[in-house]
Amino acid sequence: MQSDASTFDPVPLLSEELSLNTHGVSAVVKLLEEGNTVPFIARYRKEATGNLDEVQIRDIKERHAYLLELEDRRQTILASIEEQGKLTDELRGRILACQVKSTLEDLYLPYKPKRRTKATIARERGLAPLALRILEQPTDGDPESEAEAYIDKEKGVDSTIMALMGARHIVAESIAEDADIRAYVRDTFLKTGRLKVEADEEKSKQPTKFEQYYDYEESVAEIPSHRFLAIQRGEREGVLRAHIEVDVDSILHRVHSMMKLNSSSPFSEQMILAAKDAYKRLLASSVETDVRVELKLRSDRTAVDVFANNLRNLLLAAPLGERGVIGIDPGLRTGCKCVALDHTGKFLENTTIYIHSQGNLVAAKRDILAFVKKYSPFAVAIGNGTGGRETESFVKKALSGEGIRDVVVVQVNEAGASVYSASDVAREEFPDLDLTIRGAISIARRLQDPLAELVKIDPKAIGVGQYQHDVFQPLLQRKLDEVVESCVNHVGVELNTASAPLLSYVAGIGKSAAKKIVKHRETKGAFTSRKELLKVAGVGPRTFEQAAGFLRLRGSKHPLDGSAVHPERYELVEQMAKDLDVSLTELIGNEAVVRKINVKQYISEEVGEPTLKDIIDELKKPGRDPRASFEPPKFREDVQEMDDLRVGMWLEGVVTNVTNFGAFVDVGVHQDGLVHISQLADRFVKDPHEVVAVGQKINVCVLEVDLVRRRIALSARSDAQPSASSSSQSGGGDRRGQQARGPARRNQGNKRSQGNNKSSNSFSNNPFANLLKK
Repeated sequence: MQSDASTFDPVPLLSEELSLNTHGVSAVVKLLEEGNTVPFIARYRKEATGNLDEVQIRDIKERHAYLLELEDRRQTILASIEEQGKLTDELRGRILACQVKSTLEDLYLPYKPKRRTKATIARERGLAPLALRILEQPTDGDPESEAEAYIDKEKGVDSTIMALMGARHIVAESIAEDADIRAYVRDTFLKTGRLKVEADEEKSKQPTKFEQYYDYEESVAEIPSHRFLAIQRGEREGVLRAHIEVDVDSILHRVHSMMKLNSSSPFSEQMILAAKDAYKRLLASSVETDVRVELKLRSDRTAVDVFANNLRNLLLAAPLGERGVIGIDPGLRTGCKCVALDHTGKFLENTTIYIHSQGNLVAAKRDILAFVKKYSPFAVAIGNGTGGRETESFVKKALSGEGIRDVVVVQVNEAGASVYSASDVAREEFPDLDLTIRGAISIARRLQDPLAELVKIDPKAIGVGQYQHDVFQPLLQRKLDEVVESCVNHVGVELNTASAPLLSYVAGIGKSAAKKIVKHRETKGAFTSRKELLKVAGVGPRTFEQAAGFLRLRGSKHPLDGSAVHPERYELVEQMAKDLDVSLTELIGNEAVVRKINVKQYISEEVGEPTLKDIIDELKKPGRDPRASFEPPKFREDVQEMDDLRVGMWLEGVVTNVTNFGAFVDVGVHQDGLVHISQLADRFVKDPHEVVAVGQKINVCVLEVDLVRRRIALSARSDAQPSASSSSQSGGGDRRGQQARGPARRNQGNKRSQGNNKSSNSFSNNPFANLLKK
């Protein structure tokens, strides 16, 4: 009996596939169907889900959607075949057992409406009975003699040759549409196939970035995502041609067996010819396309995961915090645009200095010093683009010469700043300012709070992806949106200062409500409590429930509004304070008092140990920023351009991008160097993300400098040894900077710290705590 899609329960299958508790999976599915967001479920519904984390919940959400789509397609196919009167119990059982879309489509292929084929024409000519004889492989009869009965010139069958050919067309289509045979051939292509690549004769005469693939082959099963995507790009640009090679004889031998070829049958030769035709004309190209699509999907997912991981590390980079900053967008011809921001990121003033012509240096020094003295910033943030190192050196010398040593000068990654400058968001924020001034503001704010500023920019413009323009864009966009949402809710958002783009990623809010919240704040004034959010038009109880716990409100009427404790648990915390005979303000942030709370005393049907543990942690350090403490990279003053690099030189750099084949590192010369995966550590590294992350500081040795192609090869191995040829090309080795060498410092950052520096005796969220000690 046919099942109804509306009664389909994917939970048991989800639980089995993801190896998760059925009760937890069922709870997640129910909560999602009720409209709850992933961050809210992960943080505030731990008892219901069995403490499933955000990654597990997103896996359930994604797979649940896939299974519902699969079920919907299954019902459509069953209805179609039943309407044709061809739905047998065996076929129904196989269709109902399908858990993969490709297998489902293989089963439907023989019954799928199709254009006229050679087999269709042969059936119209009445050759189906002859084809059946070939399929039955009888031990009697004669193909030629039997084919004579089907000669009919009016139908286009002029001879026995035409009759047998038409019958073979029918058999070939039957073979090609057999679900088991298609599955076998596809599996063979995937497991034993080799992707062979060659260059286009004309295009290969010129240097291209695809030269390593001009005569290349690799196992389909093992080819990494970045290589497959590179080859596909080469094909699109007309430089490369690729195809998959398999052992055809082996495949045909297995097909003969699956079709029950009987070598003693007079019709065996016809079956062999039909199988060969089926493979060459119908199966090979179709299956190769399927396999290449599957390879593309696999590569896309890997590339998207790489991008997402890099983006997460970039968004969660250590913030400067609420400190005044001067931002500088370096410029050669038009000068360096300088802006002053207060501790909240508010724009105060701008000026321009010209440091790239000798005649303007005196005036530039005078102006920057006056600007610094006027606004007393904690730091100067300088974009790391063209002229960035020269600008950094100039500012440092100017400050040092004036005896100003308490201002930190920091290079900031400016990728995407120009995109922000020209965006609608920037125009709304600063309608009267020039594009370059907006860019300088973005650079300064990135130092104050990378997350709050980078959410205003399309993640694809930040430049931490791997073949990001080659992957399926909807998949990429969805994944990146998930990452941004996850990071924003992980850190929390200050309700009274957050921009609309930042608020839009808070669980349950979205773009429309975010704009309304900002407008309400501008017209009615700052919020004084979380509950006031309900006064905003369009923000109802459901939105409030989802968002409230992730919004921070320091100085609120209610002391818990500045913490991650959800309003639904305020009454519980008030009871805790009452039981300890202290006020809420005396309890919050007082670890000695918080330790006295007997957690088991407050366990109930609604609130279990996981939630209570979160509440206790939050009471100890309310509103704690989970991001790491920041220390600026120490680029060498004598290395500012690629020409300054010497093979054998050891440098400190910052990881800017991590891919499956290695990591790119900024060593302060306007061109990132590549640390190949084989050079990332003294041990074998399977995945670069195991040892490095975007934003991590790392010590590297220069292996090779290619000035023509602007490529830098680096190594993070403690035993790095540049080749003799590399040394001679670059003018010999250089032993300067050996104090930075060695694995001891390099290995400090294999896993980025997930929390503030506990050794700091100053305020807990200060990322420059170590600098303040100096």
